[in-house]
Amino acid sequence: MATRFTLIFAASLFLLLLDCCSGSFIGVCYGRSADDLPTPDKVAQLVQLHKIKYVRIYDSNIQVLKAFANTGVELMIGVPNSDLLSLSQFQSNTDRWLKNSVLPYYPATKITYITVGAEVTESPDNTSSLVVPAMTNVLTALKKLGLHKKIKVSSTHSLGVLSRSFPPSAGAFNSSHAHFLKPMLEFLAENQSPFMIDIYPYYAYRDSRNKVPLDYALFDASSEVIDPNTGLLYTNMFDAQIDAIYFALMALNFRTIKVMVTETGWPSKGSPKETAATPDNAQTYNTNLIRHVINNTGTPAKPGEELDVYVFSLFNENRKPGLESERNWGLFYPDQTSVYSLDFTGRGAVDMTTQANITKSNGTTWCIASTKASQIDLQNAIDWACGPGNVDCTAIQPSQPCFEPDNLASHASFAFNSYYQQNGASDVACSFGGTGVKVDKDPSYDNCIYMRAGSNKTVTSNTTAMSSSTSSSSQNANLTSSVFAILLVTCLSALMHIQRY
Repeated sequence: MATRFTLIFAASLFLLLLDCCSGSFIGVCYGRSADDLPTPDKVAQLVQLHKIKYVRIYDSNIQVLKAFANTGVELMIGVPNSDLLSLSQFQSNTDRWLKNSVLPYYPATKITYITVGAEVTESPDNTSSLVVPAMTNVLTALKKLGLHKKIKVSSTHSLGVLSRSFPPSAGAFNSSHAHFLKPMLEFLAENQSPFMIDIYPYYAYRDSRNKVPLDYALFDASSEVIDPNTGLLYTNMFDAQIDAIYFALMALNFRTIKVMVTETGWPSKGSPKETAATPDNAQTYNTNLIRHVINNTGTPAKPGEELDVYVFSLFNENRKPGLESERNWGLFYPDQTSVYSLDFTGRGAVDMTTQANITKSNGTTWCIASTKASQIDLQNAIDWACGPGNVDCTAIQPSQPCFEPDNLASHASFAFNSYYQQNGASDVACSFGGTGVKVDKDPSYDNCIYMRAGSNKTVTSNTTAMSSSTSSSSQNANLTSSVFAILLVTCLSALMHIQRY
């Protein structure tokens, strides 16, 4: 009985410690500048299906807030620039907005951030002077309700808020924005809110192709850039731009403000001159970005620093003005099919485009799912492979080594390859109605081992069986104590260096 209680307590403590040790996260922006998008209810289902835990919207749309109720998804909502005048002029306007637009849906809808204004320095209307008064009024309204520690208030900015961004150590804010930046930074520091920045290496590459290598913009750099002032080594533009923000903050003596990336991404299609806007490049950028963030890599100037990032955007938006790329930043088409395969867990996608965490093996080939295959075709192919195809699909079931990442492309790839290897590794065995493709790079990851020619086992697990006949209560207790001692030390150490917003 004592052993059972110990194990139950251990499991509970384990979950608690995991939560306290949580690091950087990846979210997705849900823009709605389109006339062909699915209803918010269907969007909420899609988000949950792909295990997306954090979503940013640009207003406080009632239908969206209702749709995300009781989903556990954390929402960042926004005050559009057009509403800044109203909310900055009178506290009563802000109180009314919060009462009508937020309170009826909170806390069933988990709202954690309110962005007041978006990239105001880029706006043709001179609204920057309204930002801090509106932020102050929103915070005051939250304080009246005792929600100011649960819902953080900030504002988003483009990289144009800087006058210099390279080298990163020379990062500096544009002096023309000083009239509102200084009070805003004081607000953020006092209330422990993050500085929110929208970062797009794509634009830097597109507009300066002779100066910016594509692989540097895609996190795929084979060369390195050294900051001559600090000696810090940069292998990607994203880190360099983030550190430019940090150095700009430090130059004004704001050293405690965290940075949050509220938009970044890569378009999958563009105008004729936008040759880098392709599905492959979009997949490469976002896959490498997610791994970079989930691994808590930090940046050269802030190694290991927590950095939360929102990918832009959930859908292609057909009403966006400008070049073709503006309408093609989506991870999904309006019909909810994927533009390209993306693993939000950061554990290692099976898609070969990124060539990350993958080793090449001469003479051996594998069969995986095509990135162009539809979700319906993949599901039908999995059903066939795991049924009439006689493939052992145990490994892609919950709690098994190949279940994560939990998406059709990953599960189909494992099933396709098993069938392919069991049937002579012939071209026909990798057809699957055009949804299978042959590759020469091993798609195995973590403990999910893909079958290869001549092998009998497809999966190995790192779990160790313990014989109950030789275990004793004291052994269980000692094991539990050891595990939690390690976890507790790890989490306490992490908490000394990381402060959640």
